[in-house]
Amino acid sequence: MDYRSALTHFSNQPLSHQLLVSIFKDYERPNDKIYQLAKEGVIQSIKKGLYVAGPALNIDRKPEPFLLANHILGPSYVSVETALSYHGLIPERVYEIASMTTQAPRKFATSLGTFTYTRLSLPYYAFGVRSEKLADDQYAMVASPEKALFDKIITTSGLLLRSRKAAREFLLENMRMDEDLLRQLDTKEMTGWIKGSLKEESLSMAVHVIQEL
Repeated sequence: MDYRSALTHFSNQPLSHQLLVSIFKDYERPNDKIYQLAKEGVIQSIKKGLYVAGPALNIDRKPEPFLLANHILGPSYVSVETALSYHGLIPERVYEIASMTTQAPRKFATSLGTFTYTRLSLPYYAFGVRSEKLADDQYAMVASPEKALFDKIITTSGLLLRSRKAAREFLLENMRMDEDLLRQLDTKEMTGWIKGSLKEESLSMAVHVIQEL
C-alpha cells in the first residue's frame, strides 16, 4: 500500500505522529517526509504530533470534531453546551468544542476549529461519560445529558442556585432547555453524583426542579 492509499484509509481518524512514522517507515527520514507532506497539504497539522488528512488528498472523509477533541488532549470528554446541543437539550448550535479533562485547562485554536478543556477532579470526572457513535468507525467520549448539565452548573463561574426558583430560571430561561427532554433525565443517577462534588446545593436544586416538571 503506497502512502497516499494508507492516508486515505486512515482519513476518518486523527493521524498521530507515531502512525505517520509507521506509514513512512521505508523512508530514510520519515520526519522530513511528514514535514514535506504537511507543506504540500497532503496532511494537515492540528497540533504538534497530531494531523488529519489534508485538502490535497481531495477526500471527504474526515474525523468528526468530537473524536478530534478526544485526541487533541486526553483524557477528555465532550461536555457542557457542546454536549447539551448534541443531545438536543438546548436550541443553540455550538461552534466551539468544549470538553472536560483531568489535566490543566487548555485552549487550542486549530485550522478545524477551537477546542477548549476545563479541569475536573476524580472521581466526579468519570461519572456519566459514554462512548457515542458519530459515524462509521468513529466513536467519541461524550457526557450524557445528565452529566453535561451538571458540568455546566459546576464550571460556570459565579453560578449558585440557592433556590428552586433560581434553578428553574437557569434551566428554562437562561439555558432555554427543552422541558420534555429534561423530564427524561435520570434524576436518580444524577443524585448519586452529588455527594462530594463541587456546588452540591446547586446540583441538588437543579435535580429538584427537574423532578417537579
